Amino acid sequence: MQKKTVLPVVLAIALAGAGVAAAAAVTHRSAASLSAGQATAGRVTLHKTKLGKVLATSSGRTLYLFMADKKGKSACYGKCATFWPPLMKKGKVSAAAGVKANLLGTTKRKNGKAQVTYKGHPLYLFKLDKSSGQIAGQGQNFFGGKWFIVSSAGKAIKAAPPAGGGTTTSTTTTGTTTCGVYGCP
Repeated sequence: MQKKTVLPVVLAIALAGAGVAAAAAVTHRSAASLSAGQATAGRVTLHKTKLGKVLATSSGRTLYLFMADKKGKSACYGKCATFWPPLMKKGKVSAAAGVKANLLGTTKRKNGKAQVTYKGHPLYLFKLDKSSGQIAGQGQNFFGGKWFIVSSAGKAIKAAPPAGGGTTTSTTTTGTTTCGVYGCP
């Protein structure tokens, strides 16, 4: 290797390492804020996203359904629930304007606590959605199924996420790889 090509390679490796460290710090901070009680609901609302109005928490955090859930029961536990915290019932769950109260319900998780459902679908947040209206989890295929945002009718919105919606691009000395939000294979 000539001296002129060593510096760009070393610089690329250093920048990639800094990016991984920054992503880890953001992920840690997001997980801490969700475990501090942001995955509970007293009110389900509609909130505007790049794919239209979808179900959200009262603070505007987008809600998702998991296609692997069957018969109104959650299939998301362990590491899955770390990335996709279930929306847990807090007090009486109510519907904001545009949300159909008769579609709201609950399902019992393995620990006996009540998870909020909509039209029978258990609801979840995505830990990388950091503010209202974000939909980074849209269309992700992890933990045995796909994740979709939810319409006011209680249906999965399967439209493709907007550009950059939930993927990252990693450039290395061997080329460019597009990876999911959980990292590169």
